[in-house]
Amino acid sequence: MKLHLPDSDATVALGRALASALSRMDAPPALLLQGDLGSGKTTLVRGFVESLPGAEAAEVSSPSFNICNLYPTTPGVAHFDLYRLEGMPPDDALFDSLEDPDTITIVEWIQFLPREMWPDQALFLEWTPSNTGRSLVLHAMGGAARDVVDALRPK
Repeated sequence: MKLHLPDSDATVALGRALASALSRMDAPPALLLQGDLGSGKTTLVRGFVESLPGAEAAEVSSPSFNICNLYPTTPGVAHFDLYRLEGMPPDDALFDSLEDPDTITIVEWIQFLPREMWPDQALFLEWTPSNTGRSLVLHAMGGAARDVVDALRPK
């Protein structure tokens, strides 16, 4: 599915819509984010996290330096940033998070993780160049992710 997000408010709104869909699932797919610096990845995560219960205790920022931020929301969110890991494998915390059905895992700079290590159930969000705003392609990987994409389609 292709989307055009005209501004950061639209990016935050998409994050909220994704949180609404994923937080109701028993085993939510991971969110895998790929885009250039400043494309809106962390803005989307901010909208996602801020819409969940417990967000008042969460300060969303790009985890570029510590690789992972854990947010005390319900459900919990593990936010990874692989930018500084280019060419190096992540530690087991990423894979543990991906296997935890009580945690929604969001991974920025997913292109730095070899494709064969990506989870089977994931929603891959790929930011693409745009003259205005942000353009985004959502790729569903697995049945749960397809359900999310279907829920996001305009009626």
